[in-house]
Amino acid sequence: MKAYVLHGVNDIRLEEVERPGPGEGEVLIRVMACGICGSDIPRIYQNGAHNMPLIPGHEFSGIIEETGSGVSERLKGKRAGIFPLIPCMECEPCKEGLHEMCRSYDYLGSRSDGAFAEYVKVPEWNIIELPDGVSYEAAAMLEPLSVAVHAIRRAVVRPCDRIAVCGMGTIGQLVTMVLIKSGYTDIYAIGKGSAQRDRAEASGLFGGRYCDTTREDASGWIKDKAGSIDLFFECVGKNETLSLGVDSASYSGRIVAAGNPYSDMTLERDTYWKILRNQLTVTGTWNSSFTHSDGDDWHYAIEMLEKGLIDPERLITHRLSLDSLEKGLCLMRDKSGDYCKVMMTA
Repeated sequence: MKAYVLHGVNDIRLEEVERPGPGEGEVLIRVMACGICGSDIPRIYQNGAHNMPLIPGHEFSGIIEETGSGVSERLKGKRAGIFPLIPCMECEPCKEGLHEMCRSYDYLGSRSDGAFAEYVKVPEWNIIELPDGVSYEAAAMLEPLSVAVHAIRRAVVRPCDRIAVCGMGTIGQLVTMVLIKSGYTDIYAIGKGSAQRDRAEASGLFGGRYCDTTREDASGWIKDKAGSIDLFFECVGKNETLSLGVDSASYSGRIVAAGNPYSDMTLERDTYWKILRNQLTVTGTWNSSFTHSDGDDWHYAIEMLEKGLIDPERLITHRLSLDSLEKGLCLMRDKSGDYCKVMMTA
């Protein structure tokens, strides 16, 4: 089969590799759609993966083609989304059903082979069957959508909250979309450029609620538009945007840190004082809950897709074949054009 193999930092190649066979408790997925995550770019070009050589790619969906021993053959031909984190099931978080906080997890696309390929094997436990009305592309966005849902649930949003979402990449856009579809209206979005504004407004953001940081100072804009913010979603992962959240927060305000850090995160003395004196709550959020119960983030997200409440496919700006996927990787690495979600489709 064809697959992109990461041999080392900045050394990824499209190669012919052996097609994997599903082992005990595993299924073989024929990949139908796979998104490029922002985390894939530093993994490929700057930092490397935990294990190499490795096939990256963790936002994907597909068809179950084969089943390993101990797996029912009724699953053959089923359409599936895939939770990419493989929990150990032995640590304390796992025993409590908090698999996203597993102390010894495996991960498709960063620790084990992922889906920048024609086929990938995954544990049966990690699949979620797709309803008929959910497309492969929408299902490939279940992973970032569930991350957004998880961040919102961690925040415990109140009806009267003035909400800011900082960072209009995929996660920030999805957080904004879910908030709007959940009935919240006092939302302010902070991003870069008119293309991000257009996508946010197409998702239902009320006019005049978008700050383009290439043209305006976000701190002054928030003070002018909202005065202060009760709930701030930091979806960038930079010192200046975390500090913006602290500076913009109302007394007893809440900040949800959802952006993967670009570099070391530090707090200036005055910023730390504001956390203390305003009695702010800073909440970390990572990944999403997947427990096979109706109440987990993945089932919540798939229900939104099935009911047509949210359309994450509107965020797909590029659709590429497997053979052309490196063009998308370079686009995201070099920021040579506008993009939101770059998607590989079969």
